[in-house]
Amino acid sequence: MCGLAAIFVYSNRSSSVSRRELVQMQHQMRDRGPDGEGVWLGECLGLAHTRLSILDLSDAAAQPMVDPTSSSVLVYNGEIYNFREIRTKLERKGYVFRSTSDTEVLLYLYRDKGERLVDYLRGMYAFVIWDANKKTLFCARDPYGIKPLYYSDDGKTLRIASQVKALQASDAISKEPDPAGVCGFYIFGHVPEPYTYLREIKSLPAGNILRCPLGGKPDIRSFFSISNVYVDARAQRHDVPRPGHFARAIRESVIHHMLADVPVGVFLSSGIDSGAILGLMRDVSDEPIDAFTLSFDEYRGKEEDEEPLAAMVADYYDAHHRPYVFPRDEISRLIPEFLEAMDQPSIDGLNTWLMSHVAKEHGLKVVLSGLGGDELMGGYPSFRDIPKSVRLLRFINKVPKLGESFQQIVQVLHNVGLPVNPKLGGLLLLGGSYAGAYLLRRGLFMPWELQNLVGEEFAHEGLLTLSPIAHIQNGLQPDPETNFGRVAALESTYYLRNQLLRDSDWAGMDHSVEIRTPLVDAVLLDELAPLLVDSDATSNLKELLAQAPRRPLPDKVINRKKTGFTLPIPIWLETMPMLDTWCRVPLLAREGCHWARRWAYTVMSPIIQPS
Repeated sequence: MCGLAAIFVYSNRSSSVSRRELVQMQHQMRDRGPDGEGVWLGECLGLAHTRLSILDLSDAAAQPMVDPTSSSVLVYNGEIYNFREIRTKLERKGYVFRSTSDTEVLLYLYRDKGERLVDYLRGMYAFVIWDANKKTLFCARDPYGIKPLYYSDDGKTLRIASQVKALQASDAISKEPDPAGVCGFYIFGHVPEPYTYLREIKSLPAGNILRCPLGGKPDIRSFFSISNVYVDARAQRHDVPRPGHFARAIRESVIHHMLADVPVGVFLSSGIDSGAILGLMRDVSDEPIDAFTLSFDEYRGKEEDEEPLAAMVADYYDAHHRPYVFPRDEISRLIPEFLEAMDQPSIDGLNTWLMSHVAKEHGLKVVLSGLGGDELMGGYPSFRDIPKSVRLLRFINKVPKLGESFQQIVQVLHNVGLPVNPKLGGLLLLGGSYAGAYLLRRGLFMPWELQNLVGEEFAHEGLLTLSPIAHIQNGLQPDPETNFGRVAALESTYYLRNQLLRDSDWAGMDHSVEIRTPLVDAVLLDELAPLLVDSDATSNLKELLAQAPRRPLPDKVINRKKTGFTLPIPIWLETMPMLDTWCRVPLLAREGCHWARRWAYTVMSPIIQPS
């Protein structure tokens, strides 16, 4: 994994790029790539890179990398898991390689296929290619959005980087907050793409390409849609794969994700997803496997403690278990570092950041994670609750003014101090549509509460731009038309992409650790979607995952009540003085306020406090 930066003065052929500005952006990403740095300056363009060496550890794989035949230049962040198959095909066409890296394969594939190269890639990636012949900058981001790519466009110059903070390092970019991004964070617990928390910085959406010719204008278009996969899957239901195909497809994904020239570990909880990943890793490799598990003083001896069951699974699959119990005093020391490292505000990420901290201490550069299993196989209650809400409320929602009147009544009751859940007010207004029910399910604050956090004018502008319901509805274009397909598309497009995957990137990279997700893979989704798309709320798809290793997971793991990985954040918010900023906000200081709402304000307040 790496960090990339680019400055492209696309409006003026005679302009030059500031090396100082480019290096400032590069240095902000040193933790993403501590093994090497490179800078390339050309016509109206500068490219910079920081390298974390995982495939081909030699200097032959250094970046920026120049194609000696076409003079095109590449900076790239990610892993192309099928690069060896692509390389073999290119060699048959006469291409000669100087390294064993996926970077060189990506560069030559562009020469061979042009912008269609994205159709041939299996992996996680964000890259920038300067096409020297066409005088065009070409950028792309992987289908799920595992790897980030941010940009700022002032109408003359395009600035690009792997992190918001890298672009922030440029004095040419305003630090003015973006109302849509800030309001989106308070609604969803993450900043929804394409917004960031800064007005002049945007995220290239997942599964999109950006091209900008010299003398032209940037143009963005999509090449992949999760909802479209489920639409196509409905047409393939006559050829639904058997359960045996399910296990083979996931095993194949694990094999691809273990590709590395360094040791590969795993983040292990007590759940099915990470346990099955470990079992499949053992199926395909005899190498030692380090399995990392977190525990906390506050959870010792309680059911929230992941360590005992994780230890049993690690022993079951002959892995070196590396449990780490974080004492309270160490957490107090590390939380300020965590908040400082956060690239975009999120109510998640601390667990991944702490796990990556431990993995780095043990010398690991690459770990696998069970992230994405719930989105792929319907593991969340939302797969049951959202269709039920739509079924029960879709006709009530259509009664004129009923929803608005009920919402206003609930808001008044809440404002005078009665213990009323703010989401209740949105039930008759929103609960009868998939977008509305999803907002109620995943929403942290309701839109009508935001003025209490950011001010009336700021909230009005943010909500007008973001338009939360329309924003969510975009994730269902085209409409998958099944309950499972709709919820899976929403959970994958929003919660997984904008929160879990984004946090895995910056939290891992802050410790120079690459986190790979075998259950988040566009090829795997395409293979399994016909089996999944018609699943109902009673389906136990996780059972298929638990049975995927040659030695299926123990019954004790399969039958364990689903809790999700938790941290003692509610306790820390009440007892750590450094986390008491929420106490000064009446909306949050009220008795019964959910801890996640308080944590959101705690996370956002040191980053930006809009007036």
